Amino acid sequence: MTWHLPSPLGDIQSVDANEFRQAMRNLASGVAIVASGTGPDRRGLTVSSITSLCLEPPCLLVCIGTTSETYTAILANGGFGVSLLASDQQDLALRFAGRVGAKGVHRFEEAPWDEGLLGIPVLSSAICVLECVLHHHQMVGTHGIFVGRIVAARTRQGQPLVNFRGALRTLTEG
Repeated sequence: MTWHLPSPLGDIQSVDANEFRQAMRNLASGVAIVASGTGPDRRGLTVSSITSLCLEPPCLLVCIGTTSETYTAILANGGFGVSLLASDQQDLALRFAGRVGAKGVHRFEEAPWDEGLLGIPVLSSAICVLECVLHHHQMVGTHGIFVGRIVAARTRQGQPLVNFRGALRTLTEG
């Protein structure tokens, strides 16, 4: 279902992309790797656009650009894993963000990965792993919104890696 605002609100112009990007840099968010596929078809990327959605059924929401290989892998496999990164995993976040040149399945070479319940890659050392079956998919502009129904979860102790104002940071208690 698509909602349209009645005039005159529907006629108000959006802010430009750069203004929106600068504003959203002020929203601190956790950093995760979303992955799907098996064997040589594994694909993954770093995301910070992820949030819990509901408890009944337990679902989360993640947004991924439609040009990403991971976007295609999720649609092809019908499921995905979310590995929330720890504060000492900045290098891994940059690797899966494409900042060190590794592409496709080669991104998975520098860390220990498990095969989850769904046969998808999940990071062994993540502070939280959530495995999801694809519950819903919706296109909005340049991105796809994936709603995943969580079928497996595990956590371990550790401080989260956080994205704030374009930099990867750690939380300090106090």
